Amino acid sequence: MKLSHDPELQSFREKMRAYFADEYPQDILAKTATGASLSTAEVRRAEMALGEKGWLASAWPEEFGGPGWSIEEQYIFDEELEKAGAPTVTPMGVIYVGPVIFTFGTDAQKDKWLPGLRDGSVGWAQGYSEPEAGSDLASLQFSAVRDGDEYILNGTKIWTSAAQHADWIFLLTRTSREEKKQAGITFICCKLDQPGVTVKPIITIDGKYYLSQCEFVDVRVPVSNRIGEEGKGWSYSQYLLGNERTSYARIGGKRKQLADVRKIASQIPTGGNQRLIDDSFFASRLCEAETRLDALEITVLRVLTTVRDGGSPGDEASILKIMATDLAQDITTLFLEAAAEHGNRKFDDSVSPDWTGDSAFAAPGVASYFGTRAQSIYGGTNEIQRNIIAKRVLNL
Repeated sequence: MKLSHDPELQSFREKMRAYFADEYPQDILAKTATGASLSTAEVRRAEMALGEKGWLASAWPEEFGGPGWSIEEQYIFDEELEKAGAPTVTPMGVIYVGPVIFTFGTDAQKDKWLPGLRDGSVGWAQGYSEPEAGSDLASLQFSAVRDGDEYILNGTKIWTSAAQHADWIFLLTRTSREEKKQAGITFICCKLDQPGVTVKPIITIDGKYYLSQCEFVDVRVPVSNRIGEEGKGWSYSQYLLGNERTSYARIGGKRKQLADVRKIASQIPTGGNQRLIDDSFFASRLCEAETRLDALEITVLRVLTTVRDGGSPGDEASILKIMATDLAQDITTLFLEAAAEHGNRKFDDSVSPDWTGDSAFAAPGVASYFGTRAQSIYGGTNEIQRNIIAKRVLNL
């Protein structure tokens, strides 16, 4: 993949950059820059702005309403979105469940769900983890009992991202108990305003409300809300997880963060006389992080080339998940060390507002540090990803 020397791709990049600078809702960018959380209305407006351009479902093929972009164009779009400081597209919809629906769903399901996913008007949440089934997801106990033309749902889903903004949730449910626990799992969609559904907020260590606990008591949904065959939900979930783990890379955002760390570390602290960048230990760790980011980008491009040529992310997506999340944690650690040298100092616009906020830059950075601790846990812990690599990639 050649991203830097192709004139058409450069023109595409300039088009994306101009859009985020001039057309994208600037108040959304300003609020996100302070580290503040967006309201549901703001999340919908941000995503519908992309939907109006036909860009929200950036990886979808044209036959399902996507822009028909090449893998290179998709990559550049994601990179420019992150560099602009725009909120990350909520992945549960267009990245996770959308491809499952247009790959395994019926024509009626595609007609029902794809338009709202594609234009950003309908939000989705993912109901996978349970209080006793997180990394060992196949142990889930959430039940779906068939009753005529309906399923009756009972159980609890936890660590449910973006449920407070969602209209629908897709669920892994147990419809039968087989000797192999991966069998008997079914993929079902449910409206979150159904009677019997309760969404309870979980406030994380960074003080943010990203996650919820969703409880279902005798919730009835039509059988037509089931994706694919009963008992085949595990295979659909593995297809989805390949896309999820690939989505963690966020190269553009990490480049911006590392550039900010370097700028801050290059400043002389108030009342001090030595720049942190002149400390050989800190400088070597910063250079190492920059090198690891280059390696991550090369790995992403290699996986995307496989996808472009008709393959899928597959188990190699676990490698990306580990590399991306470990690096994300190390970047925020470097930022905190740089911030410690400056206390409540506010920098000028040469330092990205994503770190600085309206006043002192350190507080949003601390929140980012704490929030990033979860990255090696969600989406399948990094320990589980290493087991997948050992068994399925290395055949150990």
